[in-house]
Amino acid sequence: MSARSGTESAQSAEKVVLNFDDNQLLGALFGQHDENLARIEQLLDINIASRGNRLAIEGPPAACRMAAGVLNSLYQQLREGRAIETGDVDGAVRMADAADAIPDSAITGKGFAVTAPAKKSTSGGAAHAVTQINTGKRIISPRSPGQAVYMDMLANQQMVFGVGPAGTGKTYLAVAMAVAKLLAGDVDRIVLSRPAVEAGENLGFLPGDMKEKVDPYLRPLYDALYDVLPAGQVEKRFESGQIEIAPLAFMRGRTLSDAFVILDEAQNTTAMQMKMFLTRFGVNCQMVIAGDPSQTDLPGSARSGLLHALDILRGVEGISVARFGDEDVVRHPLVGSIVRAYDREDNISAAVKPGRRKKG
Repeated sequence: MSARSGTESAQSAEKVVLNFDDNQLLGALFGQHDENLARIEQLLDINIASRGNRLAIEGPPAACRMAAGVLNSLYQQLREGRAIETGDVDGAVRMADAADAIPDSAITGKGFAVTAPAKKSTSGGAAHAVTQINTGKRIISPRSPGQAVYMDMLANQQMVFGVGPAGTGKTYLAVAMAVAKLLAGDVDRIVLSRPAVEAGENLGFLPGDMKEKVDPYLRPLYDALYDVLPAGQVEKRFESGQIEIAPLAFMRGRTLSDAFVILDEAQNTTAMQMKMFLTRFGVNCQMVIAGDPSQTDLPGSARSGLLHALDILRGVEGISVARFGDEDVVRHPLVGSIVRAYDREDNISAAVKPGRRKKG
């Protein structure tokens, strides 16, 4: 363990004492004005007192032990040279809450590491392995149980659907894994795509050349790339063709081999567009299809190609589906609250059938 701990029990309350051996890391561990400690107190309903390199945690026994595990995990992250970023504290609490124990040993692979399976999953699925993605610029760890399952699928499965609300990391984690596998030599190129102008892909009335027309709609993919790779490498790999970003319409007629292929905003494809995209699959290809069915922009009564594919491909060997919920939202906590509020409204609307007024 990265910190020494002692425990004193008293009926329903418990006191856990942590002593850290590197005082230089404590400022980053505690956060500016102790904001990280305050966030852990808020999330776990405990009290944390600090004095020098000593932390005393008091509260319900299970919450105290969880807080100790979270703080040790974050401290180890700092010892490895990785800064504690926005969302890491919440993520560490989610992961500690989802498993009885966080494994200490890891089996290192090409560009990513898979640890031993966690003991349990609160999402109702089977126990999963936790994956770290190393893109060279940063090491990315899961911030929710759903992300852990998804990252394990990205590391091991040929075709993965990532389905769920905004802010769950569906596209970002897929781009990070694509970069890790490109750097490891597992694939020769990365192909990133999404429907250009919502579902219609009608670019003709936009000003500029083709790149200028489509760039605004592909900006989230660029943002993810520049976050996980140095800017110079991104530009160099664009020029060499190792990384390609293109509207979905440009995929027709191609066969994608030795490639990591990502389709973003997949809920805005039609059934025919989705079939066209999926049948681009070639030798040594990996595909990730990411989308949020609740944010479909298709006109009229057109059915989303994402929902259609999930229905007809159910049970097909070689295809995995990671489903995220509002508990997996890793952006600002307010985003999770917004998602839950819209979900409640959707459920109420679905319960009130057309032509029937809601009572009360």
